[in-house]
Amino acid sequence: MDKIFPMQSKGTKESGSHPNLWWFVFWPLIVLWIILVLFVLYTGSINLPTLPEPIKTRWVWVSGFFVVGGLLITLLMATYIAQTFQRPIKQIHAFLDEAENNPLAAIPEIEGPDAFHDLTRRIRRIYEHRADTIGELRVELGKLKAVLSGLEEGVLALDSSERIIFANDRAVELLQIHQTDPRGVRIWELLRNRPLLEACKKAQMSGETVRLEMLWTGSPERQLLFHVAAVGGVGVPGSEQGTAIIGVHDVSELRRLETLRKEFVANVSHELKTPLAVIKVCVETLLDGAMDEREPCESFLKQIEEHADRLHALIIDLLGLARVESGNEVLDFQEVDLSESIADCLERLKARAVVKNQDLVSEFLTQKRMGTVWADPESIRQILDNLVDNAIKYTPAGGEVRVILATEGTRVRLSVKDNGMGIPLEDLPRIFERFYRVDRARSREMGGTGLGLSIVKHLVQAMHGSVEAQSEPGRGSNFVVRLPLVISSGKNLPGR
Repeated sequence: MDKIFPMQSKGTKESGSHPNLWWFVFWPLIVLWIILVLFVLYTGSINLPTLPEPIKTRWVWVSGFFVVGGLLITLLMATYIAQTFQRPIKQIHAFLDEAENNPLAAIPEIEGPDAFHDLTRRIRRIYEHRADTIGELRVELGKLKAVLSGLEEGVLALDSSERIIFANDRAVELLQIHQTDPRGVRIWELLRNRPLLEACKKAQMSGETVRLEMLWTGSPERQLLFHVAAVGGVGVPGSEQGTAIIGVHDVSELRRLETLRKEFVANVSHELKTPLAVIKVCVETLLDGAMDEREPCESFLKQIEEHADRLHALIIDLLGLARVESGNEVLDFQEVDLSESIADCLERLKARAVVKNQDLVSEFLTQKRMGTVWADPESIRQILDNLVDNAIKYTPAGGEVRVILATEGTRVRLSVKDNGMGIPLEDLPRIFERFYRVDRARSREMGGTGLGLSIVKHLVQAMHGSVEAQSEPGRGSNFVVRLPLVISSGKNLPGR
């Protein structure tokens, strides 16, 4: 995380580039020595001619001794001073070189005069304050990373040269970035998407937040919404581009729900419009004089009654579906014997099967009391009625509708199987959607609201079960419902 927003030093590292202190000490001393020598020679040149020869010789030897001794003393003093000050300076340089690579490097004990100890204490205080600040920043950056990593939205940060300096896991997933660590890579090297790159450039140049929505191709395809905002260095002519923050939102589910809502409104409008139009035509015809003729009048009244019943059933189903979907439907959970429920359902729908010369068959592949579920009796009745009624409708005359009851571990498996026309494979994933019909014209001829299977799905889910459709065109369909089995008088069952 310490590399999310890296700080680059403008200086260059020159390890061991500190000057040789010996030369700085030696040259002033040697200059002083030369001045002293010149002074001695000058005074000697003035007084030497008037002195006797022995004294001249002695003076030359003494002067030479002092010149050589002064040189040696100068060298010794330069060496001592240089060593005294060079050692702590080298230690400070070595520490600073290490600190460039490791901000939390330990400060060594500096050997040298007291002035260096004072300097070391001041450096230590500054450095410890810096280390505390860096530690606090790392903690805060760790918290920031945890927050960004836990977001449902993807987040990317780009520097002024369009290099990625941060990308959370969600962004890598949504944009399908295959590089393990994308930091330091230019965004256009990873994402070949011109609209997104232009949005980044526009945001960095103008400082405005750019909103962009597009279909992101890949596996799977997603509808993504991008918000690109610039931070710092924008809006000023000639200034450097700022950092760009890209927010990535997956709106695929939202757009799907919007599409479903639009389809639902369109379907409801159509389903209401058709019977209302028939009723209106019949009423207008009766008002125009058809009431005086008995036979046409009865025909029109029957059509009005039929479509009024259709409207009533549609409204009842819509209200029921709305209650189940919203979670406001109050279910009365109790032990329900599915074998009895199946027998009652087949008895209720027997007349419809007889009209089409169909066989209604029940098959129990379980022991007595092993078909008891923890469910709402009215919901079970509605589920069975919808599934069996659909099977009767879409099974041709002389066909068979079979209801099979079996157990699977801790669940009951209820199957409604027919040998009718079947459902195409491409329609199976949408068969439980509201108003979805495989053949709309044929479905309207057979009646129904188009909400039956959707109600079945939501009721089964409300009772902690599952439902699936299996079909093969031309060979029939099989709807399978699985519900929790009552074990030990209903202990540990959902809903209790």
